[in-house]
Amino acid sequence: MTGLSRAGYYRWRVPPPATPVAMELRSQVQQTALEWPAYGYRRITAELQRRGFDVNHKRVLRLMREDNLLCLRRRSFVVTTDSCHNLPVYPNLAREMRPAAINQLWVADITYIRLRTEFVYLAVVLDAYSRRVIGWALGRTLEAKLAVSALRMAIDQRKPAAGLVHHSDRGVQYASTEYTGLLKQYQAKISMSRRGNPYDNAACESFMKTLKNEEVYRNEYRDLPDALASIGEFIERVYNQTRLHSALGYVPPVEFEQNSGADQ
Repeated sequence: MTGLSRAGYYRWRVPPPATPVAMELRSQVQQTALEWPAYGYRRITAELQRRGFDVNHKRVLRLMREDNLLCLRRRSFVVTTDSCHNLPVYPNLAREMRPAAINQLWVADITYIRLRTEFVYLAVVLDAYSRRVIGWALGRTLEAKLAVSALRMAIDQRKPAAGLVHHSDRGVQYASTEYTGLLKQYQAKISMSRRGNPYDNAACESFMKTLKNEEVYRNEYRDLPDALASIGEFIERVYNQTRLHSALGYVPPVEFEQNSGADQ
């Protein structure tokens, strides 16, 4: 004798049919995981809650595990910094900063993108307050003009007041006379990471990893125009306007700025 009633035995042998709400939740988990292949269970939970589902992360994790939907991360990106130069470098002003509004701290970085037959390079500028990409440029050269193009886009879009802190690594692009001269023209304070310390620019490092995992590694770009179109769509439409950011309380950068009352 097992001590189990006949009714209890059959309930154990034959699980009860899923309710319409449970079926819809599972469907939405699957749909969200397909829309956002690199989302983990916490971001999917946040997305489902935004869609009106009363669900916690434990249940989402269980459903994703049962349906084999837990994402797999790819390798991290390759650093492209050349700090072996005789140009002036600047102290790290951003290390202790906690921006409370837009245009207080911008961060910049460069990474590579592999095409079918060549490498191209992406320069970005982010507003550290909202993690929003406010300037970017994609090209075949690592010369300073690539980084300058991204900076000009950010300046044209934001029109920052004097006193902005701009942080980057010590790469020759950011130490160049053309780049630092443009910052000084707008009375920005120049800040640079300590030698060999990528954690000093963590916000940009995080964006680059997201870009590689969720866009670059999932595509094979034919040529520069193809990469330009796809990466531009990811930055402007997906990353800035749609993708949920854990550091922002699981809202996209544009929405975070709107909620904070930032002037656009």
